[in-house]
Amino acid sequence: MQATGKLKENKIIVIKPKDIGRLYSKSHLGKLIAENKLKLDLLEGVFLLAEEKIKIFCEKEKVDFKTLVKIASKKIQSFEIKYLVFKDLRNRGNAIKLNENSSFTFNDYNKRFSVSVFSERDILDIKLTRNLVKETEKEKRKLWFAIVDEEGDITYYDVSIVDIKGDIKKHQYKKLNGIFLNDRIVIFDKSKSKILFEKEFFGKPFGEGLQLSLIETLYLQDQNSIELKDTNGKKITKSALKILLNKQLPDFKLRLIVFKDLKNRGLIVKTGFKFGAHFRAYAKNPDKTHAEYLVHVVDKDFKSVWPEISRAVRLAHSVNKEIVFARVYGNKIDYIKFGRLRP
Repeated sequence: MQATGKLKENKIIVIKPKDIGRLYSKSHLGKLIAENKLKLDLLEGVFLLAEEKIKIFCEKEKVDFKTLVKIASKKIQSFEIKYLVFKDLRNRGNAIKLNENSSFTFNDYNKRFSVSVFSERDILDIKLTRNLVKETEKEKRKLWFAIVDEEGDITYYDVSIVDIKGDIKKHQYKKLNGIFLNDRIVIFDKSKSKILFEKEFFGKPFGEGLQLSLIETLYLQDQNSIELKDTNGKKITKSALKILLNKQLPDFKLRLIVFKDLKNRGLIVKTGFKFGAHFRAYAKNPDKTHAEYLVHVVDKDFKSVWPEISRAVRLAHSVNKEIVFARVYGNKIDYIKFGRLRP
């Protein structure tokens, strides 16, 4: 049985108590107003009209779906993608409501989550994302992102700030001697290399010795655990290595901040290049488990197109890892996780 509503000033008014009971009490649609009436917004009206659950009139003239869509698209910014997400989540049994004056597009009636809707052509703003996560945390809600592609398909992400930790203990090493070879450092001492690799999985075997990445080397220099020389025997100081690093890795300062923090959190940190990220991080012994996280380092004002984010999330998901964006601001870091979601 269809409800009946009247279109007045960009809202739909429902008067009959039986209709109000079905729409408001049962389906959590609309808002009760004076004189025991129910007010539906245009998005709810379009949804109900498409589902053939309401008849809408304006000055005794019946309003069809096309007409109402035209009206709604003029009044609701990005109406078409909001409608697609609203329809999809409603049909999945989620009682969501539009929030025109909120940071979020929709809030769940049961206060479980909030949804922000984007077109695939929109830009991800990491600072805005962080603020949205913090806002939902205060309200003890989850944050969902809904990305609508050009064909109308929807991809959902569960977005959160995670406190990633591992159980790997830091080790103090005897002074190591390393030789600088352009974009890596080699340690030829077999016994010391073995300890370095076995304790915290630094580097990778190189003959009987070990090759270290530039970030690993700089970290060990900060720990006063390595002395570095070039192939002519000239000492390379920490400041000199930073100058060399700046030429090869302009963002090395951000990477080093995150590398240090991950190590302090008890994680094994290795390159994530083959997975399209800066690091892969292990919470446990890499001989016994795969890396749980792919960590990509970004600055505080990082922005990206959604196809790049989609690619990162899908790749991480395909190799059973979590993609985490490490947003660095000063010496502080937000670890923002994007997880695939099926509402």
